[in-house]
Amino acid sequence: MRIPDPTSASLFGLPLWLVVAVGAVALFGAFQVYYWVGRRLGTALYRSRAGQRIGRERILRVEGLVRRWGAFAVYGCFWVPGLRHTLPWVAGALRVDYRWYVAASALGCLTWVPVTSFGLYSLIWAWLALAAHSPVTAAGVAVLVAACVAALVMWRRRRGNAPAGSAGMGS
Repeated sequence: MRIPDPTSASLFGLPLWLVVAVGAVALFGAFQVYYWVGRRLGTALYRSRAGQRIGRERILRVEGLVRRWGAFAVYGCFWVPGLRHTLPWVAGALRVDYRWYVAASALGCLTWVPVTSFGLYSLIWAWLALAAHSPVTAAGVAVLVAACVAALVMWRRRRGNAPAGSAGMGS
């Protein structure tokens, strides 16, 4: 099985590069919506159902990041799962300068979307090539990855439920 190069690969009948470009534009649009929702609702957003699910302590930590790093935090949030969907509306609620916010979110979309898209594309095609060559090995890799993800989720949940001061001490 030959892995097609990204310029000739397609998804949904469209060239992969075009799907990635559309994804970047869509994410940029979503980030603008997040910002303006946060700006419009302000701290009332913290009391919303979404704010309650995230938790006041986490929101305050995100606030600290935004206050300290500003637009750099907006760019950095693209690379941290979970933060990517919280920080933009907190930035809006804190009224981060919109010009800097737009620049940082545009840069984030232009870097994060292609890196993750082509990275996932490469991983999927590599796994499919492995499956074509050795289905048993590919199944073993899939089971190993699933076990690692499950272990990570369990570890994070335990760490999140640990009493203050005991997180990370193996309890």
